[in-house]
Amino acid sequence: MEKIAVIGGGSWATALVKILSENKSEIHWWMRQQEDVKHLLNFRHNPRYLSSVNFDLTYVKPSTDLAAVVKNSDWVILAVPGAFVQQAISALPKDAFKNKVMVSAIKGMIPTEHSLVTHYLEKHFDVPASHQCVIAGPCHAEEVALEKQSYLTIGSHDLQRATRFCELLRNRYVKANPLDDIDGIEYCAVMKNIIALACGIAHGLGYGDNFQAVMVSNSMDEIERFLNAAMPVHRSLVGSAYLGDLLVTAYSQFSRNRTFGNMIGRGYSVKSAQFEMNMVAEGYYAVNSIHELNKTLQVEMPITNAVYNILYERIAPAVEMEILKEKFK
Repeated sequence: MEKIAVIGGGSWATALVKILSENKSEIHWWMRQQEDVKHLLNFRHNPRYLSSVNFDLTYVKPSTDLAAVVKNSDWVILAVPGAFVQQAISALPKDAFKNKVMVSAIKGMIPTEHSLVTHYLEKHFDVPASHQCVIAGPCHAEEVALEKQSYLTIGSHDLQRATRFCELLRNRYVKANPLDDIDGIEYCAVMKNIIALACGIAHGLGYGDNFQAVMVSNSMDEIERFLNAAMPVHRSLVGSAYLGDLLVTAYSQFSRNRTFGNMIGRGYSVKSAQFEMNMVAEGYYAVNSIHELNKTLQVEMPITNAVYNILYERIAPAVEMEILKEKFK
């Protein structure tokens, strides 16, 4: 039986615990709140997210003891928002993940360092690139809870490890495939959240489906330019880990980033939108990080720049969209 740590108590962490435990892996599940652990042990579901999912406690071991959760596992999945990774694991010693395989289920960046999660783990915890994987692809937690057909891509420099993790995930409603472009799919997962924010803003302003389709089409060129500058390898962006993830995030009712952007377009301030959602929109932090990285790369990124100007420079969304629409083809 594989022993897997899941760090995080949100909807995506809950969905991953559902998938892995149903495949009879032993899950050591770290949750921040002791009352959540007690509730799960008593009632077999997460009280805060995807509460319709019931867990078999034969395989699911919830705990607030992070060090023990990590120690008792061979695989460690990070499933907290990128902005809170440091807060979640900073108390662990530098060698805490020695001989573990780290799996990032985070579609965001470390905002204080403008760093991918995998790069952060390599720098601060000495986790070799070959011992890391990334979960990518169009896979909303809410649909996993409903057992709707979903597809995942597991990126890693070590395809053998990626293939093994795919085997742990596959079931009748989840397909998983390995890919060696770990940096490409991790950056793409970050950038699609920025595009979803832009789509939400446009929708909030009253733009229609025609405009959003053009925006998404143009965003593929923007993402490709950035990836070629940041991580230049041969890749096709039409795959589900790239285009598929972008489409579901840009269009889905479950997309936090689209919802957040829609509220901004309708006139909410950043703080009021964050307060009302009570969930993290990764794109808010990501757009600042990508904007900072692009000061060096100097890639043409009109959509990213527009979202940055709206969220961080407080330029009116209507003004930025008027400027942006003239740049689309």
